[in-house]
Amino acid sequence: MPRGEPSVAASGEWRDEDGVRKPAGEAHAWWPGANQTVCGLALSRSRLHRFHHVPWPDAFPESGGAADEVRRVCPRCRAATGKGQNQGRLWQRTSPRP
Repeated sequence: MPRGEPSVAASGEWRDEDGVRKPAGEAHAWWPGANQTVCGLALSRSRLHRFHHVPWPDAFPESGGAADEVRRVCPRCRAATGKGQNQGRLWQRTSPRP
C-alpha cells in the first residue's frame, strides 16, 4: 500500500489567479500511480481529473486550501482514509471473533 497522504481526483477543475489547477465538483482520494480512487471508482470511466499536487486533506471545504470549488467530498474516501469530521473512531468492535 502506498505511504503518505493520497492526492485528489475530482469531477471538475478550475484555475486560480496564478493559473494553478485546483479541484472542483466532487472530490475523491486517489493514490498516484493507481487507476482508481480509494473508494473504487475507475478514474477514466468516471472522467475524474487527477491532481498530483493537491494533498487529500486540502480537498475538504473546512480546510480552506484548494477546496474553494469542491462541492462534495466522497464520504467513502473520507472514511477509508480516516479523515472524517470526527478525528476519533466512529465505531468500535466490542466482541471481536478470535
